[in-house]
Amino acid sequence: MSRMSKHTSPRTGTAVKSASKDYPSWDLLPHQACDLELILNGGFAPLTGFMTWAETEEVRHNKTWRGQFFPMPIQLQVSDSFLEEAGLKKETCGDKKIALRDQEGMLLAILHVSEIYTQANDSKGLAYLAGECQGMTASVHHDFKRLRYSPSSLQSRFKKSGWRRVIGYMTRDPLHQKEVHESTQATGQMKAKLLLSLTAGAIQTEDPAHYARVHAMERVLGRFPPHSTDLALMPLAHKADMDGLLLHAMTLRNYGCTHYMLDERYPDLADSKLDYLRLQKELSQYDHRLGIELVHKTRMVPSQTQDDANELSPADFKRRLEQGLSIPDGFSWPEVLEQMRKIIKPRTEQGFTIFFTGLSGSGKSTIANALLVTLMETGARPITLLDGDIVRKNLSSELGFSKAHRDLNIRRIGYVASEITRHGGVAICAPIAPYAMTRDAVRDMIEPLGGFVEVYVSTSLEVCEKRDRKGLYAKARAGIIKEFTGISDPYEIPENPELSIDTEDMLPDEAVRIVIARLKELGYLTD
Repeated sequence: MSRMSKHTSPRTGTAVKSASKDYPSWDLLPHQACDLELILNGGFAPLTGFMTWAETEEVRHNKTWRGQFFPMPIQLQVSDSFLEEAGLKKETCGDKKIALRDQEGMLLAILHVSEIYTQANDSKGLAYLAGECQGMTASVHHDFKRLRYSPSSLQSRFKKSGWRRVIGYMTRDPLHQKEVHESTQATGQMKAKLLLSLTAGAIQTEDPAHYARVHAMERVLGRFPPHSTDLALMPLAHKADMDGLLLHAMTLRNYGCTHYMLDERYPDLADSKLDYLRLQKELSQYDHRLGIELVHKTRMVPSQTQDDANELSPADFKRRLEQGLSIPDGFSWPEVLEQMRKIIKPRTEQGFTIFFTGLSGSGKSTIANALLVTLMETGARPITLLDGDIVRKNLSSELGFSKAHRDLNIRRIGYVASEITRHGGVAICAPIAPYAMTRDAVRDMIEPLGGFVEVYVSTSLEVCEKRDRKGLYAKARAGIIKEFTGISDPYEIPENPELSIDTEDMLPDEAVRIVIARLKELGYLTD
């Protein structure tokens, strides 16, 4: 059911590329670029483009696309501002062509737009483009080229090696001794070979953890019997929930696998309400529609050398690495743990972001500046202060105070903080950040890279107005300043911050001591 990459011939491509300079261009987000790559190379076969509203509904209700099995919608979401700049309207689109480019501006495909739509149940009114994709340039990966295959090239590799039965093991993290034993036993029982498929969708190539993860898996490869196992990176960027797992299985089928195996350590599975055995049962009902069979781990028997005391849950494994504790003998191998320690460092060595949020005049900047000095005195990590007013002057001077501009300002702060955190530093942020969704987006941006500590400065509106040194509240009350947080624009109180502080009767030094104590409790600082 696989197919060759759907790309334009060189002669036709030259003419299309020349014409594409006049087309509106959409720079694909990383996960969108992954979807496009799998559409064009056949990894998402039978899909040939981004789905229309009707196709999306068909998939959601029947798990079919144009009558053929497909587990989840693949859509291309764009911004309203892009539609305006491109002269596109949601009601009509005509015969429009859109140049789809990567983040560096390379032309990857032409989207022949057949529909522009919003989801009926989407209160945000997000816009989606649908249509067939005409490939222009294959996606370029500078990292681990030796491990990146198209479906056709991997199928050829299997055929050349005489692999007829192949179990695809889709995983996000390197395997340890238990997983290697189980998968080796499964391949032996089924007289099959094994493809370790490491998901690498929407990764950031400057992230050291990405390289450590792949290097660790390459070292695991040497622990399997000779000529029994292969390794490939796949540009999958979707969650491993029920539909996501079906999508993974379908993709493995298109890459040439005859069977697939679950990795129960996926964070999405760990958070699932379905236990692992029930999840296997739920997935098995789709085997005949998928054209690939699920391998049940319940068929396996324990290793004679396997010691239950050596087993760790993903959460326990992460906790031990973060706390600098030892890992039980027999859980993994030294060469794998060496790489994993590059991914999960002790919290005392991690970068982290302290994100103060609260009303204007609540005391955020005062605490942040005092905390900066205190942390600088320790000299443990490089410290950067991203105060709301300073950022407004130097990073977001062109922005106003509409909701869209406030969101963009906070996301800019979050991006800078994420880079500081990634490289082991401490970012102290002190914006108002009134909207919960934007604060959550910043948390999601930073937590994979290090620590995120949200501090809600809960000083009341009445106290903040009394402290109003700049007269901003008075101007807002008089209607001179529009969309002012706490007066004419809402402040959404954080539901689960790591720390709350009311500064009404508190000196800055006392507030700093409370923050420092919390950072020590969380393990980011030591005495």
